[in-house]
Amino acid sequence: MPTYAYACKDCGHNFDIQQSFSDSSLTVCPECGGQLRKKFNSVGISFKGSGFYSTDSRSGSSASTPAAPATSPSAPASETKTSTPASK
Repeated sequence: MPTYAYACKDCGHNFDIQQSFSDSSLTVCPECGGQLRKKFNSVGISFKGSGFYSTDSRSGSSASTPAAPATSPSAPASETKTSTPASK
């Protein structure tokens, strides 16, 4: 069951309580009978498994290194072109 945090708007009383998802939110302070508000906190996230860290790598490829160009810039233009027969 999840734990919810509540705070009283009138007296400032803070407390945590375990409630089911189907239970309705509390509205009355148990200390003074004032109005309660539900407090929301950040949720911790835990990634498990491989592939979530920069030290993990996939087999055979590396996303961080750039791909080599298909042709080198120092190659003559005649080597990079494909010859096609001239049409008549």
